[in-house]
Amino acid sequence: MKKKKSNQIVRIGLIQTRASALPAENLKKTISQIRIAAAKGAKIVCTQELFTSPYFCQEENTKNFDFAEAVPGPSTDALCKVAKAEKVVIVASLFEKRGKGLYHNTAAVIDADGKYLGKYRKMHIPDDPAFYEKFYFVPGDLGFKTFETRYAKIGVLICWDQWFPEAARLTALAGADILFYPTAIGWKPEEPKETAYYHSAWETVQRSHAIANGVFVASVNRVGKEGGLQFWGQSFISDPFGHMLYRASAAKEEIVLADCDLAMVEQTRREWPFFRDRRIDAYPPILSRLIEK
Repeated sequence: MKKKKSNQIVRIGLIQTRASALPAENLKKTISQIRIAAAKGAKIVCTQELFTSPYFCQEENTKNFDFAEAVPGPSTDALCKVAKAEKVVIVASLFEKRGKGLYHNTAAVIDADGKYLGKYRKMHIPDDPAFYEKFYFVPGDLGFKTFETRYAKIGVLICWDQWFPEAARLTALAGADILFYPTAIGWKPEEPKETAYYHSAWETVQRSHAIANGVFVASVNRVGKEGGLQFWGQSFISDPFGHMLYRASAAKEEIVLADCDLAMVEQTRREWPFFRDRRIDAYPPILSRLIEK
């Protein structure tokens, strides 16, 4: 018997690009890519992490705070116009200036009518060689959020948040059908042996979030070399079974497009009732930094 076509299919798009040192140039380029994605049927489009600037966290330099802007602000104003014109939801990762000396790594969500819905501030902030984010960003204080858009209820987490199952679980529990992860991750070219391991772990942990929570996961990464980092691209979209719907190039700019049947979220959770079988009565120790005897 022919399977009935779902009426809950949403095409999502991810914008994988190289970034220049000029914010205006990056914004213009990304807007052009969003329009192309929309013309190809995308209903929700997500940018890579901090898309208006180069990945400045490779060094600790106070001049880089000049890349920050208010959210909502100039970039969201421009994107709201695009969202309304193209009837597309936009998830935009930005460097937010909250106040004098107070900055966040933030994702703004804009609905398909051009309305600014709100923002998520990155909760987990790394501090590693070439990823000196604690120098720039205050940890998020808005919690794990979902946004009811025209086409789907979505959640947004950012880069380092990818490694924490608690973040994915709480966002899914809040009702998200799709988790978006704007990302800036790569390796040092002089360390090629570790590359395959790092990339495999990065992709595997996110696909596991899709499976454990019965959601679609969409992760969008930078591509190309910036300073001492080679970003590995390979933006991807996974369905709730962890099946790869699309994986982008490791070296080229690309618009990732995939159709997500939101009916799969309910179907998967019926077959794998992880939410039903959770032992929430047994989890209080997870609030401890370390369980010591």
